[in-house]
Amino acid sequence: MKIIIFGSTGTIGRQLVQQALDHGHAVTAFARKPERLEATHANLTRAAGDVLDGGRVAEAIEGHHAILCALGAGRKGKVRSAGTANIVAAMERHGVRRLVCLSTLGVGDSHQNLNFFWRRVMFGWFLKDAFADHVEQEAAVAQSSLDWTIVRPGAFTGGPATGLYKHGFAATETGLDLKISRADAAGFMLCQLGDDAYLHQSPGLSY
Repeated sequence: MKIIIFGSTGTIGRQLVQQALDHGHAVTAFARKPERLEATHANLTRAAGDVLDGGRVAEAIEGHHAILCALGAGRKGKVRSAGTANIVAAMERHGVRRLVCLSTLGVGDSHQNLNFFWRRVMFGWFLKDAFADHVEQEAAVAQSSLDWTIVRPGAFTGGPATGLYKHGFAATETGLDLKISRADAAGFMLCQLGDDAYLHQSPGLSY
């Protein structure tokens, strides 16, 4: 497939770029400074641009088969939601259907999966703006006409890809580690490109 990855220089984005290339996809890495990517490959194209620039986003998306969105902004808000809204609009404009979007465990009904620390301390205070941004981001995706999947991972770790994690668990499930390696999260996102099991759904990810 011909895939464009937004947030390609972030910690998840770099995993997506490398794993997508390893799977034989043609990859466009979109970022403000795509030259920061260390990866080199004949199937890799770098596209410089700001995801908040709707015109540039639309120009970059045209001609691709699928989009992987892994936008990040640390504790800040608005970049994920506004950038994702631009991606959705560009996809609808150019007839690109498949979108896999990275969010976070805790949004929507998955809020019940969190423990007290994550509900009250992290998302209730420390990461409050980032959490609100994810809520708006998910709304932009879910209200679209696209073939979307929203992926909700737990806290990221630097471990290797294991393939041994829980996904699509019920909102009532407790006792989760609330952690997932970046490599496993990226691998799960890529798998969704060839699988409609979670079409129009928001599966959680955790060990």
